[in-house]
Amino acid sequence: MCPMLNSRLDIHRWCRNFPGTKAQISEARRFVASYLGDRPETYTAEVVISELATNAIRHTHSGQAAGRFGVTLHAGTTLLILAVHDEGGPSTPRLCQAENTDQSGRGLHLVESLTTRWGVHGDESGRTVWALIPLGRTA
Repeated sequence: MCPMLNSRLDIHRWCRNFPGTKAQISEARRFVASYLGDRPETYTAEVVISELATNAIRHTHSGQAAGRFGVTLHAGTTLLILAVHDEGGPSTPRLCQAENTDQSGRGLHLVESLTTRWGVHGDESGRTVWALIPLGRTA
């Protein structure tokens, strides 16, 4: 983890690397939950990070032997940015049509429905898939 605070912008940032295995998806969810605590947006953020981490280990070099993926959280007063950094691969993440009976291919549709916006930057040597979740006021 690398917690940081930019007091000028009031932005908090945490990041952590994970081995590229299926077992680490739940660890990434716990990392997000520990950062957000009992905020109303925690469950949504856990689902989004789970989908993005799953895609990283399923579709990139992060899921190969000794592969890794990273999770970064940036939180301001009104917006949470979730990002998963992977080790790249031959294809770019994109929305695709999934058959009704096919469980594969639905993750980015779920991310799109739960977030304000999402996107990708990088190339075959490494990508970051990010998503924005609005934050409500905390007491």
